[in-house]
Amino acid sequence: MLSKTFSASPLGIQACLVEVEVELAQGLPQVILVGLPDTALRESRDRILTAIRQSCFPYEPRKLIINLAPADLRKEGSLFDLSIAVGILAAQGIVSQEAVQQYVMIGELALDGAIRPVRGVLPIALSMVKHGKHKLLLPVSNVREASIVSGIECYPVQSLAETVSFLNGETPISAFQFLQDLPSEEIETYHASFDFADVQGQFQAKRALEIAAAGQHNVLLIGPPGSGKTMLAQRLPTILPPMSRGESLETSALYSIVGQLNRERPLLTHRPFRTPHHSASAVALCGGGTHPRPGEISLANHGILFLDEFPEFDRSTLESLRQPMEEGEITIARIQQSLRFPARFLLVAAMNPCPCGFLGDPRNECSCSSREVWRYRHKISGPLLDRIDIQVEVPPLRFHELNSSQKQESSGEIYVRVASAREKQLKRFNGLNIEWNGQMFHRLIKKFCTLGDVESNLLRQAMETFGLSARAHDKILKVARTIADLAGSEHIKVEHLAEAIQYRNLDKAIGNRACILQN
Repeated sequence: MLSKTFSASPLGIQACLVEVEVELAQGLPQVILVGLPDTALRESRDRILTAIRQSCFPYEPRKLIINLAPADLRKEGSLFDLSIAVGILAAQGIVSQEAVQQYVMIGELALDGAIRPVRGVLPIALSMVKHGKHKLLLPVSNVREASIVSGIECYPVQSLAETVSFLNGETPISAFQFLQDLPSEEIETYHASFDFADVQGQFQAKRALEIAAAGQHNVLLIGPPGSGKTMLAQRLPTILPPMSRGESLETSALYSIVGQLNRERPLLTHRPFRTPHHSASAVALCGGGTHPRPGEISLANHGILFLDEFPEFDRSTLESLRQPMEEGEITIARIQQSLRFPARFLLVAAMNPCPCGFLGDPRNECSCSSREVWRYRHKISGPLLDRIDIQVEVPPLRFHELNSSQKQESSGEIYVRVASAREKQLKRFNGLNIEWNGQMFHRLIKKFCTLGDVESNLLRQAMETFGLSARAHDKILKVARTIADLAGSEHIKVEHLAEAIQYRNLDKAIGNRACILQN
């Protein structure tokens, strides 16, 4: 006797609908599982049959053939347990064949028949709507996560016995309704803990972060230990606008894949702030593994990736950031498949000016030779440095600056200017598939960043003096466009361009400049 049920297999940030076909055939008792199952799925055979017996359903040992279609797609994990168990019971006539085909079923079975939560439920729910499947049977612990998707009905079940009773119409279960408002108290808590008003001085660094927030520009902060680099970076989310619902769903789906969602409040409403340690590998940072998972750059999607001690990261690890910084996504290629994960992050990197950290510090003597400084700074390659729009020094604060009674500008005051500049960009790029100045490509730069004769001469002199690349040329124009937006100007003026140029002072001449400072 043949039965068919439906489940789903996560595929990157998407999911594929899987048909689970079960046949009770003639022959020696055995369970044959086909359709490219992984080790965890192959091991589910004994777990599922034990759960059926422990749930007091009859099962006579027979030849059991289970096919997971499409057969050329690798299936992994324990989320198929519930669908396979229901399929076996449907093949025996214990469950209605018509009823089971109305639902997509996901969940891991315990030996006693209880249904355990699984990872990747949110991308499954998002994809099932596109497949025309609008009813999900899933574990109680996962139901909030799936129910934030519009157009889908989520039915929570606690055990295999309850599932069968529901499918046979014996036990009514209502579709779970859950609405999580935007924004949540998580944002308010973060903003109460971090505010730019807490940062004394450092006006140039604050200005640089304001520009970065307004135009989605990557930033490199350079300064000695204790100058406030981390403190500044932690406050950047407080001047960024709240995530839209689309951004929240996309980022939440990535966290669902790695099992890091809060099950009580599964929709991320605050922008992620990820701070991986400098010992992180390329796989941890960018994603990958035998069964590819998102890395830190994807978990920072629509948020901030803060890399402290930037030169201490392995060089090959840093170089792997180059493509996603340009394209906003990363492709993880394997022999069997290639997966894409979004990676639209704002990079904030921080580093010391030299190995000892005190180059240029008037209070502490630097013990590094000019060659050591040159070698330390050149751990960051030119192509990677080209992709960082803003490079700003964060000098140490003097006593009178630390103890100044001058009121510092709050995050709320800065946010007003950032929001105004972002509103201008949304209108400018309406219908162009980008949103922010930092995302402009060359054709749009030529269209929206036109310069007068005076401004063109200034940029030409900077290119020749600093030996800037063509990419750095475009970065300067993007930053100048954002500065003009913050100033409410339709055109890029000399003062806007001059400010943008000063944020490239570490480019190709970084080694020579380090030597000059040392001597």
